[in-house]
Amino acid sequence: MDFITINSSNKTEEFALKQVAKQATSSLMYRLGKTIILASVCIEREPVSEDFLPLVVQFLEKSYAAGKIPGGFVKREGRAQDFEILTSRLIDRTLRPLFPKDYRYPTQITLMVLSHDIENDLQVSALNAASAALFLAHIAPIKSVSACRIARIGNEFIINPNTSLLNQSSLDLFVSGTKESLNMIEMRSLGQQLNALEEPLMLKALELAQKSLKETCTLYEEIFTPHQNELFFKESQGIVFNERLLDLLKNQYFDEIIKGIESSALSERENVFNEIARKISEAHSEFSLEEIELSLEKVKKTEIRRMIIKDKIRPDKRALEEVRPILIESDLLPMAHSSILFTRGQTQSLVVGVLGTDNDAQTHESLEHKAPIKERFMFHYNFPPFCVGEASSIGAASRRELGHGNLAKRALETSIKNKEQVIRLVSEILESNGSSSMASVCAGSLALYASGVEIYDLVAGVAMGMVSEGQDHAILSDISGLEDAEGDMDFKIAGNLEGITAMQMDTKMSGIQLEILYQALFQAKEAREHILKIMHEAKEKIVINFSHLPTTEIFNVAPDKIVEIIGQGGRVIKEIVEKFEVKIDLNKPSGEVKIMGNKERVLKTKEFILNYLHSLDQELEQYAIDEVLEAQVKRIVDFGAFLSLPKGGEGLLRKQNMDKCQVVLKEGDSIRCRVISFNKGKIALDLA
Repeated sequence: MDFITINSSNKTEEFALKQVAKQATSSLMYRLGKTIILASVCIEREPVSEDFLPLVVQFLEKSYAAGKIPGGFVKREGRAQDFEILTSRLIDRTLRPLFPKDYRYPTQITLMVLSHDIENDLQVSALNAASAALFLAHIAPIKSVSACRIARIGNEFIINPNTSLLNQSSLDLFVSGTKESLNMIEMRSLGQQLNALEEPLMLKALELAQKSLKETCTLYEEIFTPHQNELFFKESQGIVFNERLLDLLKNQYFDEIIKGIESSALSERENVFNEIARKISEAHSEFSLEEIELSLEKVKKTEIRRMIIKDKIRPDKRALEEVRPILIESDLLPMAHSSILFTRGQTQSLVVGVLGTDNDAQTHESLEHKAPIKERFMFHYNFPPFCVGEASSIGAASRRELGHGNLAKRALETSIKNKEQVIRLVSEILESNGSSSMASVCAGSLALYASGVEIYDLVAGVAMGMVSEGQDHAILSDISGLEDAEGDMDFKIAGNLEGITAMQMDTKMSGIQLEILYQALFQAKEAREHILKIMHEAKEKIVINFSHLPTTEIFNVAPDKIVEIIGQGGRVIKEIVEKFEVKIDLNKPSGEVKIMGNKERVLKTKEFILNYLHSLDQELEQYAIDEVLEAQVKRIVDFGAFLSLPKGGEGLLRKQNMDKCQVVLKEGDSIRCRVISFNKGKIALDLA
């Protein structure tokens, strides 16, 4: 296979063009060291009639890529893992803004990982492979994009670190964009400490990333342009609006349009605009309903952007830097370990915290790790339809819900002191009018504290937006749903007073300049400080109910005693768990016993286990080797019979000892036997 080699940004990438999957619109084989990804782009030749971009991105991991067979009962790849979904979203969010506004051809980009060396960055590789395949497809005049990751070890920034270096880093910054601007950002702090990054250092890292992207994108365009397909879709001149209809909307229905813009609820806003469209349709049959709706959308969007840029006033009458009113309530759910209701404007998040044991940790298999990994801190985000006034069924978690939960987790993870603790936070969005993921971060941070979890500091989140027209732009703090929908940027930033722990930026433009990000970062810091002040006031009012919180007691016994705690077929440990209502983790090699639950029950469980083991030892001490006993058959098993001994306890008469005397026993029989040995707390018997 012939490869084109490209050296840039601390890596050597190789591309084999149009040599496999040749029936796709475009395809390539991407290679970075021992990592190989097949990237393909396919388009349908008939456009859809709906007003949206029908783009699907699928990132697929194959177990054989790491020389593995899938775990579980079914030995083939099944539904997508979280990492695959999150990586698919990462690529989609980078590429989607590049498409022409009126592109309506169903397009699918597929990335299949065929081989992987865990030292290489799968997400950077997958995005670069997808970008190259899309550029080669030439389905529209789309710019080349690339990705890079920035790490920070000590005071040094590192471009595109391998996995070993990233594991030593305090920063994980993923950036994608063109040679002129940035399209998408994801960032999190790493390490055992909080490691929040200050805004000036964040800008320095972003500048470094932009230089890397410029170098790579320039090489991509230079090398791949001669290999492009013939241009498929030429961007049209856009929709031609009926000026008479636009004038009608502005002159006769403008007050009603403003009423709709100022409506806080999505369902209420939609009802207002649907009613305007219905009135015009009935009074002016010369206009089609589609024409009316498109013109109404244009007038609405133009007015919103004019208000923000020219009047410096937002649809809900806030100033550009103003954060909506915040209300925080705690301890609403008596049976949960913590519960926080965080309300910011018309956005409301109920975060519930539960502490667990090692057995409650989520186990994942991934190409990124040699062995299955345990996820000890889980953050699950749910967005039920009623939170926006919609009537629809609730099903499995969507890609968006997984993405928002992952962002909140990344924002809070390093704030937890004990990384071995098993914690699950669940954010139920009860109302949504923008920034629900950042409301989840705020509520989640307080829920950790209310659960008795030791944290370095509270973490708050805020979503920043931008509206731009020509050379003018405005940065908005704490954006609403309408501002998110009609604006050009969604920039979510979480952190404490010192710096940033997580970021996520998406744009609807072809890219964002660093100057705008600079302004957004420092405006977000002011908003974050305001929110944290309110959160700290709420924290002082939280009363942690330690008597209700689970406590963990860890002690050791002789390793050979673990089997006694488990009992035959798990009988003993099941009885203990049911009796005391606790969770127990046992480590056979070390003899460690970990009990978790209500403090009083945990202490009683520990006492019971120690007394139980002591009683077994006492029973053994009552018998001597070669002592002859009159015992009763308690139960018959495949390998022999358990006998109830006269001075307490039980012994095992093995099948081979029964067979040599041709004895047939049944439960309840009395039999003379002899003690022949003690082994790991067990009494072995023979027939006397």
